[in-house]
Amino acid sequence: MAEEVSFTIGSPRGSRTVTVSYRRAGSGDPLLLLHGIGHHRQAWDPVFDLLAAERDVIAVDLPGFGESPALPEGVSYDLRSVVPTLGALCEELGVERPHVAGNSLGGLLALELGREKLVRSVTALSPAGFWTQAERRYAFATLTAMRRGAKLLPLPVIERLSRSAAGRAALTSTIYARPGRRSPEAVVAETLALREATGFDETLAAGVQVRFTDDVPGIPVTVAWGSKDRLLLRRQGIRAKHTLPGARLVRLTDCGHVPMNDDPALVARVILDTSR
Repeated sequence: MAEEVSFTIGSPRGSRTVTVSYRRAGSGDPLLLLHGIGHHRQAWDPVFDLLAAERDVIAVDLPGFGESPALPEGVSYDLRSVVPTLGALCEELGVERPHVAGNSLGGLLALELGREKLVRSVTALSPAGFWTQAERRYAFATLTAMRRGAKLLPLPVIERLSRSAAGRAALTSTIYARPGRRSPEAVVAETLALREATGFDETLAAGVQVRFTDDVPGIPVTVAWGSKDRLLLRRQGIRAKHTLPGARLVRLTDCGHVPMNDDPALVARVILDTSR
């Protein structure tokens, strides 16, 4: 069951209240899970219970995505705002320096949290920020087209497509290597999450100039990339390794951009190994 927490952050216009929806379960060291742009916390459902067997797992809907409301007026969606907001969330939840795993946008945020020394380990799955400008334009154009399609398709059509493997592939093959494994209910929910994400446009705009260029020394870092990632191509993992020379680079065989669904056991093992 989802829970909700509200807390105060600073902004150029003074204090503002942010509300975040999350799911928390398990015991052990805390582990924060961050999804990608246009997605929601349910992206982590295939690995959630595997992780919760060893960790106090907190899967969040980032502000403006899933069930979390948009950031307050005057608060931007750039890294300078979102990273401190996640730090404030952890403080509100009584979590000090959790382990963190993130996918895509969430992977970039995880690395930024590591750079700011707000977490004790980082697992970044196909993180954003290691692209060339051409690769970024391709990824953003693809995401924009996915969002447009999600907005144009009536709900009955989305539901009908989700009932067949071919239909699920049509809706989600950009992010999954094995879209047929996703349940019809999950495909409908994530298509609606993409359509209704209030933070999508501002997050995408904030990412135009983003490049991750700093090392994250002093903590364990793993960068893992799906061998069949069609959104952020796997060669970006090599750039990530050059930027983060102390990081472990892992190839996720036969996995797409959102690998948690393609191979839950492998992804859970990578995250737990890093957090050990």
